[in-house]
Amino acid sequence: MERKLESRKDLGDLEEYLSKAIENINNDRAITSTLLTDVVIYLKQNEQNHKEVGQIAAKYVETLQRSNEQLVKICTILHKKNSGTTALSEKDKNELFDMINEESS
Repeated sequence: MERKLESRKDLGDLEEYLSKAIENINNDRAITSTLLTDVVIYLKQNEQNHKEVGQIAAKYVETLQRSNEQLVKICTILHKKNSGTTALSEKDKNELFDMINEESS
């Protein structure tokens, strides 16, 4: 019985962490999208602007790609949880830990 209660607590903690991670991802995506829109407007002004901020635009796109990867990982974890597989593999745990650390930095 004690292990069952512990598992429920672990799942509650997992859901809380996943919820926070999703919220952080969405916030990061909104900010990055706004910045990228501003950069695109600036880039359209002249060719010199491409040289000045082209790498910055690439970094914004990379940020959006990383957030997509994080969302896929979260979906995978949620799918496993909802399909009855409550145990996380070591890889899942490491990916979740890495994702949370990325969001907090």
